[in-house]
Amino acid sequence: MHCPTCHAQDTKVIETRILQNGMAVRRRRRCEDCDKRFTTYENVNIQLPAVVKADGRRENFNREKIVKGLSKACQKRPISTDQIHSLIDSLEKRLSELSLKEVAADFIGNFVMEELYRMDSVSYVRFASFYWEFDNISDFITNLENIHKGPIINRDHLYKKGPLGEQNTNQ
Repeated sequence: MHCPTCHAQDTKVIETRILQNGMAVRRRRRCEDCDKRFTTYENVNIQLPAVVKADGRRENFNREKIVKGLSKACQKRPISTDQIHSLIDSLEKRLSELSLKEVAADFIGNFVMEELYRMDSVSYVRFASFYWEFDNISDFITNLENIHKGPIINRDHLYKKGPLGEQNTNQ
């Protein structure tokens, strides 16, 4: 590993920590030439399925997009950044277990919504308010009044969708 300060090739690992349930490694290093210390991270690169949007467009899974939305929803709430990343780690694990090349965006949204509902109902409502794009305030209020029944988990609120967007008949 090259030193980011002097670009010397000779650096020494002085501490190693396993993170994210063995999915990442953090290493503290020291440059043998300039004596600067720095941190490096190694992460497992999991091939995740492409995301199929409601309009049929396909895009790569974007962890940062989900982090941004969750961070906004959880702002000033008792949910740490570590909890947000743990939720997304769970999502990525679930997606990799499916072994699919494509997954419906609603499947990802439903997963995030269910997990967020368990963590903090206020953050859930915030996320739902911009995720489901309610047409009017009365729809939003109706759904708020029913929050004690459980999370709203799909766009039409009638059935769960499978990972490919198909109706799941055994719900």
